Amino acid sequence: MQSRRRFIQNSGILSAGMLLSKSNGFGMAQNDIVTKRPPIADRKFTSEAVETAIVKIKKQIANPELAWLFENCFPNTLDTTVDFEIINGKPDTYVITGDIDAMWLRDSTAQVWPYLALIKNDAKLQQLIAGVINRQKKCIILDRYANAFYKDENKVSEWKSDLTEMKPGIHERKWEIDSLCYPIRLAYHYWKYTGDTSVFDNDWMHSIELTLQTFKEQQRKENNGPYSFQRTTAWATDGVPLGGYGYPVKPVGLICSMFRPSDDATIYPFLVPSNFFAVVSLRQAAEMLNSIHHNTKLANECISLATEVEKALQQYAIINHSTFGKIYAYEVNGFGSFNLMDDANVPSLLSLPYLGAVKATDPLYQNTRKLLLSAGNPFFFKGKAAEGIGGPHAGMFMIWPLSIIMRGLTATTAAEVKLCLDMLKKTHGNTGFMHESFHKDDAANYTRKWFAWANTIFGELVMHTSIVYPAILSSK
Repeated sequence: MQSRRRFIQNSGILSAGMLLSKSNGFGMAQNDIVTKRPPIADRKFTSEAVETAIVKIKKQIANPELAWLFENCFPNTLDTTVDFEIINGKPDTYVITGDIDAMWLRDSTAQVWPYLALIKNDAKLQQLIAGVINRQKKCIILDRYANAFYKDENKVSEWKSDLTEMKPGIHERKWEIDSLCYPIRLAYHYWKYTGDTSVFDNDWMHSIELTLQTFKEQQRKENNGPYSFQRTTAWATDGVPLGGYGYPVKPVGLICSMFRPSDDATIYPFLVPSNFFAVVSLRQAAEMLNSIHHNTKLANECISLATEVEKALQQYAIINHSTFGKIYAYEVNGFGSFNLMDDANVPSLLSLPYLGAVKATDPLYQNTRKLLLSAGNPFFFKGKAAEGIGGPHAGMFMIWPLSIIMRGLTATTAAEVKLCLDMLKKTHGNTGFMHESFHKDDAANYTRKWFAWANTIFGELVMHTSIVYPAILSSK
């Protein structure tokens, strides 16, 4: 199986000519707008609640192209990426990212997240998401430092030669804080929507114990901890310097993350948005531990760590910018060094309100947001096709639709949401789907034809708009 980096390296950026040939010369004439979904018999999973939502929301959308994109993208995770079955009497759902046959803890949560609001009306869909939670528990127990896994626990990865403790069943072992936060996010909101506690068994509690242990180890108060990672590669951001432990940090209470949610190595190991995410996740875990398991000891440990990390963020993650005032840095090291940027992948600084870490109206966040969506962010690109945030993973001048979608989901005005939808509508490269990235001047030059997270979260943005700013959808 290919990693995201290898996939881009091998396949390159598709040309407009290839796009047209692979989409049968698809044009945007109205009589050519036909569904790009697989035939019903070929779909991996069908949800009545999702199908009903598609019909309902499409009726609200006046623009045919936007309605067509929503119909194609929103069910894409269910249509193409889920493998659901009952194992030992329990639901189990393996979720691939799309063109890479591996399950990322991050992506698998993000891909099913937009369906949570619909599970009250669909028992099958609820069972599918319960299966994701069960599968994620297994993954964390197998290796709490890994980010991506195979369904077959005996499968050996192409990355078996990485200098880290690789095991069968693991696709990749890049330590990313968010890999342990996303399963808590999914579990917590599943519980809030359904009240179902059947999935929160002793294995789930053990996964929380392992999460807490890992976060504490990566505070590096006494030593570097048990994790290191090196890879023989020409891609600098695929390896970790200084013997695989990264550049040094001052132990100030923040948690080290060797990799970003883009799967690129951090520069300074205290990745600020991921530490914010950890604060939210630890408090959610504590609430569940208290309410479901009555495990006050473990819950209090989670709360204590959340409070410590939150205090350290306020002390070390905020800097004074000459133009934008007080803002959050993207990465810090505790010694006073910081990295000013943002990456399209979530958690990002842009996504903090979406993750429940800060309010969208918070002045410090708003100052940071202004920087992120300006030339002050070295990975904010503005061109003939669109404007948005990218990152090192796909290279310079490549905008990620994910960042435009997140901008829309965290916007506080109808005008900005409309801007985001308009850009997304114009940059799908005549494919009817979102992609990993596209060139700022030419949306026909894109990476990853099949990237389910971007597709499904685009559907989430349209659903969000239908509730918060319905007038946007009713106008062409």
